[in-house]
Amino acid sequence: MLDTIRGTVAKVDVEVIRSPRRKKTVEARRVGGVLQVRVPASMPDAEVRKWVRTMRDRVQRAEEVSKLNRNSDLESRARRLHQKYFDGRPKLKSIRYVTNQRGRFGSCTPEDGTIRLSHVLADYPAWVRDYVIVHELAHLRVPDHSRYFWQLVDRYPHAERARGFLIAKGLEE
Repeated sequence: MLDTIRGTVAKVDVEVIRSPRRKKTVEARRVGGVLQVRVPASMPDAEVRKWVRTMRDRVQRAEEVSKLNRNSDLESRARRLHQKYFDGRPKLKSIRYVTNQRGRFGSCTPEDGTIRLSHVLADYPAWVRDYVIVHELAHLRVPDHSRYFWQLVDRYPHAERARGFLIAKGLEE
């Protein structure tokens, strides 16, 4: 039997569903306009409240990034930089903002040509985002931070300035 609690947290309608089958995990998703948070039936109320806030923030951040990816010019910008600095080789398959880049500004998978950028970069100046894109595009060609890698990255005219900006923001190479 499921125990359901309804309420509002920070202007978000929340439905807490306590499940006796759920032992450790917490799950949240938006159903219509309601955030459903599924928790173990044995979880104390104070911990449930903490998880509701945490999951609300995660879902809202994911929705914001999804909207950001739909409405940004990230793909076309990356393709222009890819063509300008790398002659379109190797192949860039996709680029998108993600929420799980906590200690770095971007990552890529050279095997499939995908690039992921921290969503915090969306609020930074365009020349900084462009630097991070060029940095990750260089990784599509060179997986390490060798001398050749840095020669590729340094083709971007604002590379040194952008590195300084990112260092000041506390993000690492």
